[in-house]
Amino acid sequence: MPQKEELYSIPLRFRKTENLHIVFWLLKDLCWVMLWRPLGLIMIVPTIAAAVLITWQTRAIKSELLHNIAVVCWIFANAYWMVTEFFFEDDSLRYYAVIPFVLGIIAIAYYYLGVLFNRYKV
Repeated sequence: MPQKEELYSIPLRFRKTENLHIVFWLLKDLCWVMLWRPLGLIMIVPTIAAAVLITWQTRAIKSELLHNIAVVCWIFANAYWMVTEFFFEDDSLRYYAVIPFVLGIIAIAYYYLGVLFNRYKV
């Protein structure tokens, strides 16, 4: 029997935001690769804003919420890493991106450990 949250579906208007978010993310990363600093910096804002909006919109569905929290962490880490490469010669600064990456992994691990625990609960 499916868990209660699996019965929910994501409304189409939220999926449209997710698709637009992918465009923002790709543009941000394209700017990073091409070393287009001003546009890359500008694209951080809509990319993170869309990720936060998606996370807020899907907050009632635990699996979506935790996955989207991980995405916000991933994009934040990715944007931080981009900024360090754009403006700092010191490569060691990029390693601080590990913090939001790990926070994202913790969110995902929390979800999947909960799924495993609920599946094998006595």
